[in-house]
Formats: sequence, structure tokens, C-alpha cells
Amino acid sequence: MGQERGSGMIWLTLLLCFQSSFAATFMVGDASGWGFGVSNWPNGKSFKAGDVLEFKYNRPNHDVAVVDKEGYESCYVADDAQVFETGDDLITLQQGHNYFVCGFPGHCNNGMKIAVTAT
Repeated sequence: MGQERGSGMIWLTLLLCFQSSFAATFMVGDASGWGFGVSNWPNGKSFKAGDVLEFKYNRPNHDVAVVDKEGYESCYVADDAQVFETGDDLITLQQGHNYFVCGFPGHCNNGMKIAVTAT
């Protein structure tokens, strides 16, 4: 029985290591969180499909909308866009271009948006 428990622990450890080697979690804006002027935050970082972006912000004042390139460039959030509003949102990156904006009026235009490319 002791040997079975040891084998199970080894497999669990390997599984956790295997999973963590493929996905990383990034806090958008680092210690400042999701806020104005965050648009340059992705610069110099490498992202992979499956990585997770954590958006931390003051809930009554902001949100996170997933948009396409046009929405990112024009700061337009379509009616059918996925919008997160918890103040601590975890969003998994898809392969390719991923675009996020704050949907509150004027926030995106003041730099509260990011574009991330995941390999």
C-alpha cells in the first residue's frame, strides 16, 4: 500500500509539473493592474496559447471586453462581445491575436486596452 501511495504522488507531481510548464499566468499591468496607460504592458513579453491573463481592477469603474482588431483600433465594443466584470478576471489566450479593451466610455481611448499575440 505504501508503494501505491508513493506511485500516486509521483504521478500527481508529474502531472502538475507538466501542466504548469505549458501555461503561465500574467497579471495585466503588473502591480498596477488593469488601468489607464496599460497598452504598452505586453511589449517585450512572450505569450503562448493557453496562457492566462489576470485582469485586476476596481469593479465599479472598469470592465474587460474581448474585441477584434477593428474594435481594438476604434475602441468599439460590439453588442455580442464577451465582457468580464468581476474585478479579478482570468482570460485564457487563444493562438494568434487577442484584443482587450475597457468598455467604459473614454477609457479605451485613454490607453486602457491591450493587444497580445500568442504563439
